Amino acid sequence: MIEAPTKHVISRIRSSYSQFSEKEKIIADYILENREKIVHYTINHIADDLMVAEATVFRFCKRLGFKGFQALKIALASEIVNEIEDIHETISPDDNDLEINEKIFQANIRALESTRDIQNKETIEKVMSYLIEAKRFFFYGSGGSGVLAQDAQHKFVRTGIESHAYMDSHLQLMTATQLREGDVCIIISHTGANKDMIDLVEEAKENGAKTIAITNFSKSPLTKLVDVSLYTVSQETEYRSEALASRIAALSIIDSLFVNYSVRRKEQAQEATKKVRKAISRKRM
Repeated sequence: MIEAPTKHVISRIRSSYSQFSEKEKIIADYILENREKIVHYTINHIADDLMVAEATVFRFCKRLGFKGFQALKIALASEIVNEIEDIHETISPDDNDLEINEKIFQANIRALESTRDIQNKETIEKVMSYLIEAKRFFFYGSGGSGVLAQDAQHKFVRTGIESHAYMDSHLQLMTATQLREGDVCIIISHTGANKDMIDLVEEAKENGAKTIAITNFSKSPLTKLVDVSLYTVSQETEYRSEALASRIAALSIIDSLFVNYSVRRKEQAQEATKKVRKAISRKRM
């Protein structure tokens, strides 16, 4: 069983939602819709409301990584308090420059911590198994996510594996038609609802490539199509789109994959890095 954090109940439910059974989804929906009430409920109360066995609710809590319903309630209560505190941390037109600076950093820190806490050991191991067995990497993203795709290519090219990044929708689809078994596609999309990304995933899978999504939404068209998904967590405020904080979280996920791959392919990565550094040194005066 995966050990869950002491908080982030809601983000964990949302990120794992697509993997739940129908009964688990019923319990998940109930918690999401009644989060403030649940801290005052008993497990018997929830079981009666949903007409399920208490054991089913208990197993759901265990599935999230908690010892039981009481542990989940304590974590949820803490999370609700944090959410109330967050309301007072949103950016105001009356904030001075330093206050805005501090709130931006705090929002980024929170996005990183929340994203870290929902990561799943089995999911990461599955992603790494795809990467280790791959012959070529292809990174795809549009707009701000396209910049992340380019950053991923910039990192992985130093590991000695053939790596490509594409931002243009036509090139994305064209290259997807040329994919084959042994290729791995990492699709970066905050919403997971970009039609261009959906089209290229369908093409990539048809040609035998493995597909990995990095996204903020577990219930999206993209997550339904790909082989495996990694999730970011972020909050939106009036002056700051949630996509900004999630971009930093996605960068951290990419960094984690890069370092994991470099450790697994140590000799290959060291040799490639050596060659890269030697070539780049010629650019210096």
